[in-house]
Amino acid sequence: MPVYGLYVDGRWVASTQGKRAPDHNPADNTLIAYVHQATAPDVEAALESAQRASRAWADTRVGTKEALFFCLRDVIMTRRTEIQQILIKESGSAFKKALWEIDYVIDLIQTMVGEIRRIAGETMPTTIEGRVSMSFRQPLGVVLGICPFNSPFLLTMKKVVPAVAAGNAIIIKPSEETPLSGLLIADLFEEAGLPPGVLNVINAAVADIAPALTEDPRIKAITFTGSTRTGRLLAEGAARGLKRITLEMGGKGPLVVLRDADLDGAVRAATFGAFLHQGQVCMAGSRVIVDSSLYDEFCKRFVERTRQVKVGSPDREDTVVGPLIRISQCAFIAGQIEDAVSQGAVVRCGGGYNGSYFEPTVLTDVTPAMRIYHEESFGPVVSVLRAEDTGDALRLANDTSYGLSAAVMTENLSDAWYFAQNIEAGMVHINDSTISDEPHVPFGGVKNSGFGREGGRYSIEEMTELKWVTFQTAKPSFPF
Repeated sequence: MPVYGLYVDGRWVASTQGKRAPDHNPADNTLIAYVHQATAPDVEAALESAQRASRAWADTRVGTKEALFFCLRDVIMTRRTEIQQILIKESGSAFKKALWEIDYVIDLIQTMVGEIRRIAGETMPTTIEGRVSMSFRQPLGVVLGICPFNSPFLLTMKKVVPAVAAGNAIIIKPSEETPLSGLLIADLFEEAGLPPGVLNVINAAVADIAPALTEDPRIKAITFTGSTRTGRLLAEGAARGLKRITLEMGGKGPLVVLRDADLDGAVRAATFGAFLHQGQVCMAGSRVIVDSSLYDEFCKRFVERTRQVKVGSPDREDTVVGPLIRISQCAFIAGQIEDAVSQGAVVRCGGGYNGSYFEPTVLTDVTPAMRIYHEESFGPVVSVLRAEDTGDALRLANDTSYGLSAAVMTENLSDAWYFAQNIEAGMVHINDSTISDEPHVPFGGVKNSGFGREGGRYSIEEMTELKWVTFQTAKPSFPF
């Protein structure tokens, strides 16, 4: 059985205490590897390495950084099939979804290469005689990235690539469910020629190492993608250390279907938004809010399309819904459905599971009294809600503690603009799915979905410090 170590200071090392954890294939729960788990001495080694490397990397010329990223892109393209197979085997990513992750990362790298030469400040007018006033951006130093399991290659690279492009060193803590994906990233960067210490990867449970990392003064910023519960704990730690933090957390995304919507288009958008990667997507459209005039017909067509969604092994090219990351999640979702049905909800299709495979499920007649109305399922389950009119649809869309991504289906420009302005979400998509992302856009949410933005120059802003500098060319005059 393969055994994988930690990646610290450009070397593959065993944990100092020899602690290891199993890594399983979610499709059949078979053991695929053992992975060393970091303890306090390993965390300290990673911190020392990153701190030391950050100084030299911050001073590295932009041309050298660009060359590194172009090489990284070529390495990824060469190892594309290998990366895809790891994503399928470890995270349960369906065949096409895994390829999409890889293509996104290639686009991300090319985007950040373009940003490297645009990390700039500005000159500013001044009211003081003989003064030149300007600003510029500097790397923070050492960044901590805590990463999720659902798109482990894409979402980890969304942290690593901007941090390194901005001149920082970064320590990555992959999800306990997908440790190999994080180590794979270290291997790719190593092949591309990244200097030792600029990237360190340490696997462990968040609770075991997060306090030591979040409160250490050498960590200047934290970037996290994951659950709202864990994000709150990290934010508390960051607050004690007065560190900046970017949080991208859960969602209960609304797809609003207004009275003049293209019904077939709405059904397609709802299907994609609900069932991509088994619904294990923070942007998932897990609530579909439909105008009462279209409600019955929408439900009929949506159920018909949902029944056609292919469930199967993630290594099959035609699979849409594969396994959930852990079997226990199936029981959690089943409990949500049981609670909803006991209070009057109707299961229109699905509702069952076999092992870690949960059937694509559509619920109707869902009310605020039910757990599933409020709780994130993180599975292939969608609730269809009836709206009496446009105002009621907006009320329902905002009736959640989350605020990541939302979508509105309408042919009416005024309604589209009204929802774009008034939905409480960080991202709103008109006539599209709730699931949408590009490497250069300001990705992020509000309310319990987090704060801060990732993507392009927005990531650069999060991972650099803006400094104001003045030069006095004439002798200044002081009042005393």
